[in-house]
Amino acid sequence: MTDTLRADVAPEDGAASTPDDIRCLLVDGDPIAALGAARSLVAKTPQSADANYWLFSALSANGETDAAAVALDDARLLHAIGLMRDMGADVVRMSQSADVAVEVANALYRERHVAMASVAFGMALNQGERRRDTLLSYGLALQHQGRAEGAIQVFRAAADLYPSPAVHQFLLFAHFHARDGIARHAAEARRWADLYTVSAPEPAFANRPAAGRRLRIGYVAPSFAQTQVRQFMGPVLDSHDPAACEVFLFPARADGEVGWAAPVNVHPIGGLDDKFAADLIRGLGVDVLVDVWGHTAGSRLGVFAHRAAPVQAAWLNYQQTTGLEAIDYTLHADTVDAPDMVAAFVETVWRVGPTSAPFRPDGNAPVTPAPALRNGYATFGSFNNPAKLTDETLAAWARILKGQPTARLILKYGYFADPVLRAVTASRFAAHGVDPDRIEFRGHTTGEAYVAEFGDVDLALDPSPVPGGTTTLEALSRGVPVLTLDGPTFYARTALQIVAGAGLDELVARDWDDYVARAVTFSADTAGLQALRERTRAGFATAIYRDEVGVTRDLEKAYRGMFEAWEGRLAHAG
Repeated sequence: MTDTLRADVAPEDGAASTPDDIRCLLVDGDPIAALGAARSLVAKTPQSADANYWLFSALSANGETDAAAVALDDARLLHAIGLMRDMGADVVRMSQSADVAVEVANALYRERHVAMASVAFGMALNQGERRRDTLLSYGLALQHQGRAEGAIQVFRAAADLYPSPAVHQFLLFAHFHARDGIARHAAEARRWADLYTVSAPEPAFANRPAAGRRLRIGYVAPSFAQTQVRQFMGPVLDSHDPAACEVFLFPARADGEVGWAAPVNVHPIGGLDDKFAADLIRGLGVDVLVDVWGHTAGSRLGVFAHRAAPVQAAWLNYQQTTGLEAIDYTLHADTVDAPDMVAAFVETVWRVGPTSAPFRPDGNAPVTPAPALRNGYATFGSFNNPAKLTDETLAAWARILKGQPTARLILKYGYFADPVLRAVTASRFAAHGVDPDRIEFRGHTTGEAYVAEFGDVDLALDPSPVPGGTTTLEALSRGVPVLTLDGPTFYARTALQIVAGAGLDELVARDWDDYVARAVTFSADTAGLQALRERTRAGFATAIYRDEVGVTRDLEKAYRGMFEAWEGRLAHAG
């Protein structure tokens, strides 16, 4: 039970007028009675955040979504205001001074209290605050809670008020978690390209024929050694064949871009504008230029708009279209193929095989026994960003918990430090008849403490339609099985190469019903959970993406194929 949902509200006359009574009615499957009790509770204590959270759960359980949204807004506001007051914030001054509200909001955001921060940012906006950084922070605070549509509205306002490619990219990323997000993202990405990329004549390239020589491959990212791509880029840079490829890195700065096993040429472009950076890359004779960053902060997609190389491709960090016609290809694994894929990309999809990138885990953590052996019950877990906990995902996880009444669920992410976000998430589960006491929230940890927490999870649950990536790989590397969904879209299938690539086909569900059934079946068998844990670690050790050299050779083959296709078009045009 979260802190807020534990609060007792003293009943007056009549039955079922306390939070515990409402909880029991929801868990017992009587949402109509629960709604009556919740309305009674709010009528008695309208300023109680707890009462309004329970009203949200009861309204949701009865399908009254619009009224539920209002109740949740009220609960969130009351809860956040009360907590800010308890923390010493002058809420009255915040309501009178946008600067004070922004100061408090920024302090809360730094502490990962994103739901509380969004309330404070909202107070500032209600007073006319429209500074760029405030709008972007407000949008991010909404996005990290899973409030995708609200984030999209805020980022659109920021892009309209402060038109620039960097600001507009925040709007693109927010679509990842929205309904119909793939099509909406693709349209917005094309709009971004139309607004912010140049229309320049195709430059003439003097690149020599590829036959009999090393291909010149360039990679563009803010950093390769100090960002989230490190565990994927490191194996590639260490494994490139020096006899087949000459590798160039184009980071923002050269600091730290050393120590790769294979030779690389580092040319920092952080101090160059897009045109000069493109001229530099073109002058080095790069044959295939690969963006590994996409529409994320620090992006240099404008360099690609100037056509810096004969062949340009997108790969790795950004799984959706860049919207940029100057990028010829996007590299993906065969397993993500879906009917919606071709239409979603401006680029041509180049399939590189069963996996699109190698992965190198941090350290070699020992596999701990299945916690069910000591607990006597199964523990599910998700270490994913709360933004990925869509309504479909949460409904499925609730069905699993109801199908396995003794099981527990751990939700771990830095943003769960926020008591308001915890209360909102618990209330969403309560709406599906799950006692919030069965949900355990954990915040940010690092190092050995982070690794140890995988030992508390019997079966990790992958969200959908935005599945885990690095989080899933980290779980498998520590022997924690991850149940994933073979979703209907290419983006929903991005985890298949991770799970099936480790030979764990039994952990790939066909649909939500199959997903729920598998989770319930696995969790009912304690000995089976231990056996599954052992198969998971063994499968990860021999997974296709652990073959760093083999995956890199597949990438090199793809690069050469792309360049030879360009040569063929050039010869045909001539």
